[in-house]
Amino acid sequence: MYTCGPTVYSLAHTGNFRAYLFEDLLQRHLELSDFKVRRVMNITDVDDKTIQGSRSASIPLAEFTSPFKQAFFEDLDNLRIKRADFFPEATNPNQIAAMIEMIKTLTARDLAYQAEDKSVYFRINKFPKYGQLAHFDLSELRSTGRVRNDEYDKEHVGDFALWKAWNEEDGPVRWESPWGPGRPGWHIECSAMATQLLGEQLDIHCGGVDNIFPHHEAEIAQTEGCTGKKFVRYWVHCAHLMVDGQKMAKSLGNFYTLRDLLAKGYGGREVRYALMRVHYRAPLNFTWKGMEESRQALSRIDDWVERLRAKAGEENVRRPTSNPPPPGTGSAVASVRRPTETSSQFEDALNDDLNISGALGFLFETIRETNRALDLDELDSGAASSWLRWWNRVNSVLEIEAQIYPTAKAGVGLNMQGDLRSVLVPAEIAELAEARVQARLAKDWRKSDELRDQLADRGWEVRDTKDGQKITRRAGV
Repeated sequence: MYTCGPTVYSLAHTGNFRAYLFEDLLQRHLELSDFKVRRVMNITDVDDKTIQGSRSASIPLAEFTSPFKQAFFEDLDNLRIKRADFFPEATNPNQIAAMIEMIKTLTARDLAYQAEDKSVYFRINKFPKYGQLAHFDLSELRSTGRVRNDEYDKEHVGDFALWKAWNEEDGPVRWESPWGPGRPGWHIECSAMATQLLGEQLDIHCGGVDNIFPHHEAEIAQTEGCTGKKFVRYWVHCAHLMVDGQKMAKSLGNFYTLRDLLAKGYGGREVRYALMRVHYRAPLNFTWKGMEESRQALSRIDDWVERLRAKAGEENVRRPTSNPPPPGTGSAVASVRRPTETSSQFEDALNDDLNISGALGFLFETIRETNRALDLDELDSGAASSWLRWWNRVNSVLEIEAQIYPTAKAGVGLNMQGDLRSVLVPAEIAELAEARVQARLAKDWRKSDELRDQLADRGWEVRDTKDGQKITRRAGV
């Protein structure tokens, strides 16, 4: 499984992360279904934009892209997106060598040529399948000759650059090649990195709909031109994140970064839910109302999980005896509701083209029914434990459960996913929480309420349970 990753000339925006989140959902669902997923996400750290940015900042290319790479990985963790197995960087010497080898093969097969400007271009009229992914007929389009830029539309279709000859605008960014000094074109980078790490044929290739043309169209032409084999079995593309009827894009200036949303008090899991809750092929309109709806939905899930945990921890006092209950009194044990074969509807929905709307619909239907059973005392501790096990399967795909922190001294941490990092209870929060415990022991209810409010203002929710006070980082990761 290959994913077109970020171009690190600036911070990725939430529209970019919508695509990465749907890919994360896909991977988690496949793994829950016992598929072994090997995933690669590339890092584009050399292209027209990164070079322009480094020149504008008057710093070397690697120094310019480094903070954006670091920020990207921080954002992945905040959004609970699983790390890919490999994050190859386009400037890696091994990757550059692989790109040059592909271009040499294409040139030897007369699918590429060196032009007067010393750059090497792919002959699109030599590849009959060019345009099939984007569903347009090359014969009906007017060729503009050659296209040196990395990005263009079908109105400017032409032979695209595989190797760009060095010019003064590139500054010190250059590599030696059989065609002279220069740098790779954007499209060849992904073809080389994908095939080098995953082989000549991929099961799944993901990306946004704006990658279909020219980028993915070019990937097919380059790769199949080298291997003679079908490059990708399944292309999966995510629709745009919209703002006021337009796609969210840096070029339009209508974008929000994850840091913008965190600064407004939203947490990573709230952003995750907001970007994930609509089917990946349907455009999603970003609104602040939608963010609040996501917060409310997560709160509802949190309350349900806490109720199940409380019930599962109870001693089952309704033990079967040799004497049956009196006629007409019924039996709480007899009316227990447990997960059944119908509980697979969540996974069945995701099997249907990753139908997240249907999956979430079944989840909230389950929450309504089990809450009703809890209200009527028709759910015993065993049934509650069964539903919690079912929820653990669901959450292994959604990854939206709140992190619960027992009241503890500052610096006591909780490992989030085993492979990410530990999240520590801030000293200020731990002190407020401990002060509230002491207030409750002293039966100073007014002070207890005041401290609860202070914790809430800082994004932490307090729950009093039979095991003591617990705090939930409402607006955190």
